[in-house]
Amino acid sequence: MTQRTEGATIRFDATLSTIGTSTVLRLPETASKDLPSRGQVAVHGTINGAAFQTVLEPDGNFGHWMRVDDTLQHAAGISAGDTATLDIEVTKDWPEPSVPQDLASALVAAPQKIQNLWNEITPMARWEWVRWVNATKNPDTRRRRVDVSISKMKSGKRRPCCFNLSACTDPDLSKNGRLLQPGDDRP
Repeated sequence: MTQRTEGATIRFDATLSTIGTSTVLRLPETASKDLPSRGQVAVHGTINGAAFQTVLEPDGNFGHWMRVDDTLQHAAGISAGDTATLDIEVTKDWPEPSVPQDLASALVAAPQKIQNLWNEITPMARWEWVRWVNATKNPDTRRRRVDVSISKMKSGKRRPCCFNLSACTDPDLSKNGRLLQPGDDRP
């Protein structure tokens, strides 16, 4: 299998679908196989000519997907059910993740050593922390994960451990670590 690296363009068509309240785009198998990882991959590109930068998420089946928000849908002139043409390139420049409020508050309240570590780690590592915290709907588990994140960073850990990096970890979009398919039951 030939895997692409930064700078090589991957072109494909894909159809947007809806899962719950989210609009997602699943990459065709051939496009996912051209990516350098079965886990998250930072990319930039265009969808129907509209530029974007995102982190592709693993679908738990050795493929990838991306969320297509309302702004990007409007810019690309597409909506759920439409097929779009994408040109993507892998990039080493990861966008900053959206840090959930509970983790952000814990980081602000943490000792300076932990705040420094958070700022020193790569955006990719920050994505992993955010992904691990967000991978549960259970409020007690989530609180523990925030506490454990701070504790691990206090001891110098730069990344969380012990979760499948190639699984779909979005609890609103997955079941058993796999991106829901049309007709699947909600988790």
